[in-house]
Amino acid sequence: MYNMKKFTCVEDIGNLHAAVAEAMEIKRDRFAFSDLGRNRTLLMIFFNSSLRTRLSTQKAAMNLGMNVMVLDVNQGAWKLETERGVVMDGDKAEHLLEAIPVMASYCDIIGVRSFAQFRDKAEDYEERVIEQFIRYSGRPVFSMEAATRPPLQSFADLITIEEYKTKDRPKVVMTWAPHPKALPQAVPNSFAEWMNATDYEFVITHPEGYELDPKFVGRAKVEYDQRKAFEGADFIYAKNWSAYADPNYGKVLSTNRDWTVDAEKMALTNNAYFMHCLPVRRNMIVTDEVIESPQSIVIPEAMNREISAQVVLKRILENLK
Repeated sequence: MYNMKKFTCVEDIGNLHAAVAEAMEIKRDRFAFSDLGRNRTLLMIFFNSSLRTRLSTQKAAMNLGMNVMVLDVNQGAWKLETERGVVMDGDKAEHLLEAIPVMASYCDIIGVRSFAQFRDKAEDYEERVIEQFIRYSGRPVFSMEAATRPPLQSFADLITIEEYKTKDRPKVVMTWAPHPKALPQAVPNSFAEWMNATDYEFVITHPEGYELDPKFVGRAKVEYDQRKAFEGADFIYAKNWSAYADPNYGKVLSTNRDWTVDAEKMALTNNAYFMHCLPVRRNMIVTDEVIESPQSIVIPEAMNREISAQVVLKRILENLK
């Protein structure tokens, strides 16, 4: 039994081999631990829209026999102030510091989803929203996505790679791809963090100006030539992200579709599998041909979101006993 009280990053999952083995056990029988969550309640709190995260996490909790409550903060709840010292004379009627202990009193476990706001890099990278839940709720808290990481997604990505790899040490390439809007660095940060915790060959490719926080890049090789990066790859993980480095934090520096993942680039790989966390902008991030090809595993990848969430919830529940 792994002693898990919170889950926000790869360090919280412990030994990766054990975690993946547990995921495979759950995948063989999702309902084997259905008594574990009896009379326990999960509260899922969303500060942003969700499809896969909401459905997969709720399904995982139900598989474990839990009751589930969902709060969409921006739809039907009071607008919440998150900063201390603010004079609340605007449109926010309640402070998070009162809301957190009240919400916690109604549940046993809390899941939080909150994106980067791009107003202040320090605010985003200090993870002030989820850290307040961890500090003030008195409940186990897990991240359904935060400003700098979506660890359930990255865990699902790892499970997927382990299922589909054909060699012990595959070459995994994470590539930037164009998008019309400014997106957080959370997914690439977290994917890099989890890949660096494995012994895979790991390469990150992106245009100049899109360098990630060095603490997430870690040991990865950074290659600015996308085609060179793709050579011999076993997995291609595509994702857009906005600039991290100042003074361009949160900005779109390029929408160059030369970086779109297409069949010509995939032909440079070792018959690589294509991965993306979804939702995906077709013919911006990836062409129809690639995402509809037999080597596209975006649907199995999304299905593994249920499994990654169930492992985390199971471990937290076991610690509550």
